[in-house]
Amino acid sequence: MTTPTRVMLTKVRLAFPVLNEPEQFQGQGKARYSATLIMDTGSVNHKACVAAMRAAAVAKWGEAKADAAVKGLTAGLKVALYDGDLKEAYDGFAGNMIVGAHSQANNPPRLLDGQRRELPRDTGMIYAGCYVNASIEFWPQENEYGKRLNAQIRGVQFHSDGDSFGSGSSASADEFGTVEGAPTEDAVDEDFT
Repeated sequence: MTTPTRVMLTKVRLAFPVLNEPEQFQGQGKARYSATLIMDTGSVNHKACVAAMRAAAVAKWGEAKADAAVKGLTAGLKVALYDGDLKEAYDGFAGNMIVGAHSQANNPPRLLDGQRRELPRDTGMIYAGCYVNASIEFWPQENEYGKRLNAQIRGVQFHSDGDSFGSGSSASADEFGTVEGAPTEDAVDEDFT
């Protein structure tokens, strides 16, 4: 079923994925799944998110109030879509638009490979820095926790490899010194035979 609040993002870069097991955010609140999606400013993906956000605002606050609601919430940083320059310290954010999407622990997002086959949650195929297609849905919030426009992560499909975020290279043996008294390669330790 297609709704105006749903968007299929294509070939966006994935950051901070929490897709294997739900986790609390900074040790607080309910555990949830989440994904941060990076897209080019002004792209088809970006424009589709803006339209879906507006559709969510219309559904909640009506046509007459939707634009003012989106404008005010965006200015107050109370929307799932934001300018990556606001968090330019993170790799890949500067100069791009970002969507932070979440899903409750009892509603995990579907994970798929490029052939639309279901992936095990711990496959490792979907990682921070790879490119994905992602199904998200914008939804309005207005309750005791505040007024916002949020996004739910519904599914993630691996698209292509990318440079992994936050993973350095393994240490070289040359970086280490020799441990005094350590057995030589000719020595045999009875515990390992």
